Amino acid sequence: MDETANIPVPAVEPRLLVEPGLAARVAAIAEPVIEGLGYRLVRVQISPMAGLTVQIMAERPDGSMTVGDCEIVSRALSPVFDVADPIDRPHRLEISSPGLDRPLVRRSDFDRHAGHLAKVEMARGIEGRKRFRGTLLGTQGDAVRLRRDDAVAGEQEEFLLPIEDMAEAKLVLTDALVEEALRRGKAAEREAKQARKEHRSRHKRGARKATESEHFRQTPDALRRAAQHEGD
Repeated sequence: MDETANIPVPAVEPRLLVEPGLAARVAAIAEPVIEGLGYRLVRVQISPMAGLTVQIMAERPDGSMTVGDCEIVSRALSPVFDVADPIDRPHRLEISSPGLDRPLVRRSDFDRHAGHLAKVEMARGIEGRKRFRGTLLGTQGDAVRLRRDDAVAGEQEEFLLPIEDMAEAKLVLTDALVEEALRRGKAAEREAKQARKEHRSRHKRGARKATESEHFRQTPDALRRAAQHEGD
């Protein structure tokens, strides 16, 4: 059985927000394997849940990630971690999608989710602030434009936040985000249904051609038998 995702390997787009410490060592081992399968690494998180849990968030280039995709990544990573052994304690490996309130780690993440609400924590303060919450307005150069949703009269509403100075950024779960996810899910379901329909159609055409070919191979003998019968 093919263990790959059967999706094109995406052009490499580096993560600009990365993990520190032990999570960074896990990411360095996991990322090449994940990219080789055609997925993208989003984030590695290590928590004390269930003793010790190593959560690896991954996605397809279009941002989707199914249960089947998670299983493919898990089967590929487990033997690699057994050999590399980045964590010298018993732990549980968990592969997941980024979720709706996902981390934003690449420049394209900020552009793809423009118009949605996000929270950003800066490693370096901007105008005396380190925490921002507001609507993403896309990227501008090496920075993200964000319009604050908590600004009061007289305060600056829009900020350019340098990505390299961010400590963390993630989407905020809202009704609009859920509705968009549902629309994308329905669109993906329609595409999958159409693909299955086309596959069945090609299969039927192939079967029909094979039947016609077999008929033509049998026709000369049938004609000879018919001619002999007519002569008798």
